Amino acid sequence: MEKLSSRQRKHLKALAHHLDPLVQVGTKGVTDNLLAAVDEELERHELIKIKFDDFKDEKKELTKIISGKTSSEIIGSIGNVVILFRYQPDREKRKVELPDG
Repeated sequence: MEKLSSRQRKHLKALAHHLDPLVQVGTKGVTDNLLAAVDEELERHELIKIKFDDFKDEKKELTKIISGKTSSEIIGSIGNVVILFRYQPDREKRKVELPDG
């Protein structure tokens, strides 16, 4: 995926504002099950929020790991919630349309 422009990031943040977190990082941290859940939700929704119930101090580093392993883009974070985005490769299934860069 090509790098998102600041305009596109801003658009995605606005879209994510009303979303509830779909995945929560708990006491076990970043596990294969958590990564599978994130991957599945990105496949289904493209734009998701992840809430850190635990590991709040390591949130930044863990978000980079999650993003890297799920080939997603970090859009931003608010408190203990992070926003991730990954384009649905099938154009027919896309739910998010981005403005031109």
